[in-house]
Amino acid sequence: MVPQRLSDEQMRGFIRDGYLLVTPDLPVDFHQDVFRQTESMFEQEGNPGNNLIARIPAINNVFNDAAVTGALTGFLGPNYYMHPHRHCHYNPPGSAGQQLHKDGFSRRRHRTRWILAMYYPQDTTEDMGPTAIVPRTQYYNTSTGGTRDDEIPLPVPAGTVAIVNYDIWHRGTANRSQKKRYMMKFLFYRMEEPRGPSWDNDQAEWEGIDSEHDEMWTSIWDWHRGGANGEAAGKKRKAGRSVDELVASMVNDPEPACVDAAYELGRLGPDALPALMEALQADHGEVASTADTPYGKLAKASRSEEVRRNISYALVAVGAPAVPELIAATEHGDWWVRDTAVEALGDIGLQAREAVPSLVERLEDESLQVRRHASEALGMAGQKGPAAVPALSGVLRQDDEVGRRNAALALARIGPSAHDAVPALKEALGDDDRYVRGKAVEALNRIGTPDAREPLIDYLMSSRWCDLTTADSLY
Repeated sequence: MVPQRLSDEQMRGFIRDGYLLVTPDLPVDFHQDVFRQTESMFEQEGNPGNNLIARIPAINNVFNDAAVTGALTGFLGPNYYMHPHRHCHYNPPGSAGQQLHKDGFSRRRHRTRWILAMYYPQDTTEDMGPTAIVPRTQYYNTSTGGTRDDEIPLPVPAGTVAIVNYDIWHRGTANRSQKKRYMMKFLFYRMEEPRGPSWDNDQAEWEGIDSEHDEMWTSIWDWHRGGANGEAAGKKRKAGRSVDELVASMVNDPEPACVDAAYELGRLGPDALPALMEALQADHGEVASTADTPYGKLAKASRSEEVRRNISYALVAVGAPAVPELIAATEHGDWWVRDTAVEALGDIGLQAREAVPSLVERLEDESLQVRRHASEALGMAGQKGPAAVPALSGVLRQDDEVGRRNAALALARIGPSAHDAVPALKEALGDDDRYVRGKAVEALNRIGTPDAREPLIDYLMSSRWCDLTTADSLY
């Protein structure tokens, strides 16, 4: 089915506000049937977790719909990937609401590489406990960016898919009705760095509204259009603060002002680099390693981590001119400087391809967190060739499950050039971690050669799921 491409207005709204509601072209009775199947499944078997689509295959029709695929393509580019984690959130009558939060997995970056899609198979009114979001908070990592006073609930008709930036602050609200509320959550990955607009783009420039964050939104708009990071450097800039003043704001002010300062520094391009690299390596307070944080759990970042994250946003906005400095920083004596440099290089993407050898070296770093982020970054910066494939194949055989997940995803992004990883990916189909297995399946599929497809088909045939088999119908 040909995707129904987004408009500039829809794309601007998503970049700015962090969400879009999409209505698939499916009949009402389709969603009613999915709802009935969901109720029966919960009554007889409970929540299927990651087996949600295997249990109700009709849900595939929602994500194959032209409007839904067009929205996902607009935000994530072509050939995006549905993550193997999916979950049906059940909100029964009388249930309490959640606290505002961000979901796990993401590393809190500003480039759109993750999307959260929420499908509602029934009419969901405000008293039934719909998801509430805080618009424009997807770029904030602290609670200063938004509160419940700013949240909006999303009551929706049956069949609606709410597509939101993965990092937006959100929560399930209290179900004050006597009706059951189901919401089916899915995650999607960007697999290719932007090479041009993936929506119906008529306007080259971001149309700002002379408000906060226009510098950031301009940078993200240009990136989505396939422009180079740092493309805005040298463009007309409103008269503003000096580099020193901007660095001081980025380090000391509340997060919204920090973000503005970071992207204004990014607009300055190479002129801001000396101050940014000095700030990156400065003492911003005690830093404790977060490497042992359970994956999927969002640890409260220290102030120093928040500062370095903001510095990294500025460096990513500078783009290619920052790459040599960041490569040098990957060898810094402090692990947190190396870690920030690695993440920034990954975010810069293909413009940082010259950093691939340095990122490969960091796969052997003494810091577990640096190693994890290096394997992730190689999937973006090393996407166009096989240089990182031998090292990533080795990561698939290491003890760290997060590193293995990141390596398998990186190999999937490298795709056909990752052919030499087939033996390691074949072994990974038996990994103890479900997400390593799922991403290994995707990598083998994207490599696509006969010797990649053979173990893939054998694995899928042996793990076949019969959605007709239930406790009441075993054969």
